[in-house]
Amino acid sequence: MKRAVLAPPALPASALAELKEWLGINTTREDALLGHLLTASLDICEAYTGSRPIASECEEIWPTRQVGPDRTGWQALSTRPVENIVSVEAVAIDASRRTLTSADCEIAIDAEGVGRFRVIAPVTESRIAIRFRAGHATGWESLPDALRQGAIRLAAHHHRQRETGNADTAPPRAVAALWQPWRRVRLA
Repeated sequence: MKRAVLAPPALPASALAELKEWLGINTTREDALLGHLLTASLDICEAYTGSRPIASECEEIWPTRQVGPDRTGWQALSTRPVENIVSVEAVAIDASRRTLTSADCEIAIDAEGVGRFRVIAPVTESRIAIRFRAGHATGWESLPDALRQGAIRLAAHHHRQRETGNADTAPPRAVAALWQPWRRVRLA
């Protein structure tokens, strides 16, 4: 599976203002750097919790798998929580695309925001592209407080650590504590 974020969310000026207030910065000299740190913090939030914090349009490309005789073959999208599935297309080797209809495939979104699809008609293309919208909040302002504060604190942490060379990849404990209730756990 390969995922692309087709339309990443644009962070409003208020997000940068919150980070600058947390850091005690009142100049605009580092605004671009701080904006990138905030965006990276939201990406780390997704990696840690297993779900996108702010909704955006995404696409996942999967190998084609036909429905078996027992009517199985459902595949679950890896990005969560899915709001809606926009389109399902068959992708040929030459990268041309053909939209699949409800006669060709089935889609579903469960109560936990897991998007699923399965191909029910014979398809000659080797890959399936699914476009969808996924995320907890519609924007920065509607992001749950714990996720927003965790992103601010992580961006601030990375800003302060930028000159020390400390390449610790795990979020600090204070950030992990804020994000822990949102973390998706899978039992093996």
